[in-house]
Amino acid sequence: MLLSSVTCCLEKGSILCVFDRVKRQKMAAVVATPVSPTELDPDRIEEEIRGGPEVEEEVAPPQTTGPGTRLSKLPLARIKALMKTDPDVSLASQESVFIIAKATELFVEMIAKDSLVYAQQGKRKTLQRKDLDNAIEAIDEFAFLEGTLD
Repeated sequence: MLLSSVTCCLEKGSILCVFDRVKRQKMAAVVATPVSPTELDPDRIEEEIRGGPEVEEEVAPPQTTGPGTRLSKLPLARIKALMKTDPDVSLASQESVFIIAKATELFVEMIAKDSLVYAQQGKRKTLQRKDLDNAIEAIDEFAFLEGTLD
C-alpha cells in the first residue's frame, strides 16, 4: 500500500512527506482529483461502492495561510489611522483593528449585494448611486445611513 512507503515528519506545523523513487513514479502515473471533505463526488462514491479500480490514498498538503495570503482585504494601517482620528480612541490593538476591518468588509459586501438586487431589477450589471439609495431606503438595517449620501 502507498501509505506504508510514505514517511511523514512533523516540521514547523506542516507535514513533510518523503516518497521513495519508485512510489513517486507510480504517483505521477495516477491521475486523481482530490475531493474536499465538504464536497461529495457521486461518481467517485459509486466507483468505490462497486469496488472499481482502487484509488490510492492521497496525502493532501495542509491548508495554511502563507505570507502571500491576506486575511483582510482592507489596509490595516489605514484603518488604524482612521480609528485614531476619534478622540476617544487612544490605543488600538492589532486584534481590534483586524475586527473592525473584517466587519467593514462584511458590511460593504452586504450592502453591495442588497444594492445589486435593485440594479438587476433595472436590468443593469453596474451598481449606481440610486441602487444604494434604494437599498438604504428599503432595508431597515440601513436606516442609519439615510441622508449620508446627500
